[in-house]
Amino acid sequence: MPTIDKQPQRGAPPRPGPGLTPRMLNHAAWVTHDAAQTADFYTRIMGMELASTVFDDHVPSTGHEIPYFHIFFRMGDGSTLAFFEAPGVPPPAESTHPAYDVFNHVALQARDQDEVLQWHQWLTSQGIPVVGPVDHKGLILSIYFHDPSGLRLEITTPLDKEWNRHTDKGYADLKRWVECKQKAQAEGRDVPKALIEMIRTTRRRYEHEHDAD
Repeated sequence: MPTIDKQPQRGAPPRPGPGLTPRMLNHAAWVTHDAAQTADFYTRIMGMELASTVFDDHVPSTGHEIPYFHIFFRMGDGSTLAFFEAPGVPPPAESTHPAYDVFNHVALQARDQDEVLQWHQWLTSQGIPVVGPVDHKGLILSIYFHDPSGLRLEITTPLDKEWNRHTDKGYADLKRWVECKQKAQAEGRDVPKALIEMIRTTRRRYEHEHDAD
């Protein structure tokens, strides 16, 4: 069973050496069924630059004979989003649960709240349905929409400048989640219901602590 403690325990799986942490997102890639339409969206609508392209008659990492066109779009920090068009590949199967369509997404950072609202106005003016703005518990403010391939995109900005530095709380939350799930499984209870109860109890405790301040 994986350890969820912050500090490595004796007998815990080894970790990379000091400093061996990815430096940045180089690229994340998805399948598109229309490279030209995708290029129009990410350059004209999203304002990214077409950074690079590759095409070949086989996949170098696996050897599969699949002709493909690989296209990259560069963001402000140099990281890229990438897409593959491979004619003849069938559309993906429908997801088995709405969670896959909601949780699987990529979030792109805006400068501030005003810029998030500017994105909302711009996307709406281009006929793109937008959800939000959504305030995620005071951590980030986001809007959501889809690209032509159905990829869910998020434009977001931090409301809490330290939003991604809550390490101690993160480990405590992970421990609480795993223990609740394991306890429910061991007792033969409905795991999602047990987690909902835990979440609501934790939320009430959190709200009570803040009311007492």
